[in-house]
Amino acid sequence: MAKPKYITDIDKLTNIPQEERDRLKLITDKFVFRVNDYYLSLIDWNEPDDPIRKLVIPNEEELGEYGRWDASDEDTNYVVPGCQHKYSSTALLIVSEVCGAYCRYCFRKRLFRNDVKEAVSDIEPGLSYIEQHPEISNVLLTGGDSLILGTPKLRFILERLRTIEHVKIIRLGSKMPVFNPMRIYEDEDLLETLKANSMADKRIYVMAHINHPREITPEAMKGFAALHEAGVIVVNQTPVLRGINDDPKVLGELLDKLSAAGVTPYYFFVNRPVAGNNAFVLPLREVYDVVEKAKALTSGLGKRVRLSMSHTSGKIEILSIENGKAYLKYHQSRDGHYGRFMILDCPDQAAWFDDLPGNEQYWVQPSKKTDTVASVNAMPDIPLASTSARA
Repeated sequence: MAKPKYITDIDKLTNIPQEERDRLKLITDKFVFRVNDYYLSLIDWNEPDDPIRKLVIPNEEELGEYGRWDASDEDTNYVVPGCQHKYSSTALLIVSEVCGAYCRYCFRKRLFRNDVKEAVSDIEPGLSYIEQHPEISNVLLTGGDSLILGTPKLRFILERLRTIEHVKIIRLGSKMPVFNPMRIYEDEDLLETLKANSMADKRIYVMAHINHPREITPEAMKGFAALHEAGVIVVNQTPVLRGINDDPKVLGELLDKLSAAGVTPYYFFVNRPVAGNNAFVLPLREVYDVVEKAKALTSGLGKRVRLSMSHTSGKIEILSIENGKAYLKYHQSRDGHYGRFMILDCPDQAAWFDDLPGNEQYWVQPSKKTDTVASVNAMPDIPLASTSARA
């Protein structure tokens, strides 16, 4: 298959009426727009509410006053430029600020802006930090999209990490398995690089971002197979998004297709309250209901998925929402409160942990680290909308 052609000018999408394109330019002037012709071919242009369209085509609600640029306070996790260390065993290297697809719901939408820079060209400070901290056994290459990197640069990073004995697992966060699967199965150098660095006792994981079952095409399946043959383990994580996958049948089909393809359903996430994301927000009670109904439609393999919020204080698993109460526990905790069980009132329109009355008793807002990521901290925040203002 020919290499996909990338499109960055909304005016090139003639399937969208000119009047609508003119309105969307107000958004693409502020936030990056980038898509390819392969992924565009998955869109039903005769359906205005097509879910694949909503994933990558800008929407006018992006300019609304909702949310914060850094909804999980990632700026407080930086230890050196380009490297975050929130949980003891895991470090993040921000290796790219470029994505193949700029998904409109992205929790790092701040990276869509030209005035924000978190990735660094010199990753040696991050690698040195990891080398000096033996508690770090997992490293996640993220951004942006780690598989947007050229194979020589990715090979350098992987080989450098493999010289650090205590790093057992390397994770690659990427949309490429479904956005541009040809990047994977047509690049023999990439597959050889992955195979050389994914060992029986030191695996590479691809943390795929698959949001809808229609993304799992024959090309995507070929990409999964190539990754598996290279010794890579593929898992999936996706937020539950209004108008895209907030239907039990859709999520159930996604769980079935992932399991059949040998891709582990890892996390369903609550969409973070990020600036401009109001179009995708659902109340917690609705997210929980959709996920439980979807799990009822799939096998035990699909039921492995966890519903979680990636909050400032940690990953908070939603165990149940019943009779106006949210039953939660810390699945990960920046303060070491692993497994802490919480019962909080859950108002009908609550869409995030901070919306639950009494949440503040369980965590403390971390201090800013302006010396490492001044560009993030300098951004003006949009005030978080009140729950009453949410759709």
